[in-house]
This record gives sequence, C-alpha cells and structure tokens, in this order.
Amino acid sequence: MSGHGSPDLNVDGLGLRVAIVAASWHDVVMNGLIDGARRGLADAGVGESDVTLVRVPGTFELTAACARLADKFDVLVALGVVIRGGTPHFDYVCSAATDGLTQIGVTTGKAIGFGVLTCDNDEQALDRAGLENSSEDKGHEAATAAVATEVTLRALGA
Repeated sequence: MSGHGSPDLNVDGLGLRVAIVAASWHDVVMNGLIDGARRGLADAGVGESDVTLVRVPGTFELTAACARLADKFDVLVALGVVIRGGTPHFDYVCSAATDGLTQIGVTTGKAIGFGVLTCDNDEQALDRAGLENSSEDKGHEAATAAVATEVTLRALGA
C-alpha cells in the first residue's frame, strides 16, 4: 500500500528517539495514521521503546507540541487531518500547521515527518489513512521520510 509514486525508503533508524505527535479529531483516520507511523518506524529499525506517542487536541496544536518536543527527540512525526468545511477554517488550520512545522524544521534542524491530511471529505481521508481498504498509508510515509531525512543528515555530518 504505497502512495502514488512514493519512493521505497530503506533506512536504518536504530537508536533514534522519535515522537509521534498526533491530533485527536477523526478517530478512525487518526488511529490509521498512528498505526501506519508505528509500522513505518518499525520497518526503519526504530525500536518500540524509542517511540513516544503524544496526543494533542487538533491539527492546529501540532506546531506548539512539536516546538516543545524538538530538543528531546531526534525525529518528530506530525499527524493530523483537516476536512474542508463551509468556512475558511480549513485554510487557516492547514496553513498554520504547514508553516509552523516547516519553521520548526528549519530553525531546529530536526527531521519532521509531515503526515497532515488536508482533504475535501471523509472519504479522501480514509483512503489515505493506511486502513485495510485505503490506497495510501500517509502515516507510514511520514514516519519513513522523517527517519530517512535524519539518517541522511547524520551521514552528511549535518
């Protein structure tokens, strides 16, 4: 269940300390994303005891939590879902999460897996959540990408 065109990343993340920071809205989707992230980390060799799950109320709160956790973990995986509604709330939350997580990555140098789904409807979110009938596993992809980035940066001495 890989994404459309997503790379196969085979990396060794043994010894990395990882925080999965996950929003709480949309239980089924979020549980799929978290499970996918855990699978991705296990596939990358990150030990289960080196993974900490931190739950926050919503996608907007991911940024504050990641900023606070950045100095305690080697890798952060931010997971959330925002479903478009009839108000501009969708645009504000998506923009704030994207900009905030980008800023944290740039200012701290931490690898941050971006697993925030920005979907028009529930069906799109379910299709990307890594569930049994999903076509994509964005939690797995976000976790694997973050570990691969950290491994690459370490190899470069960065």
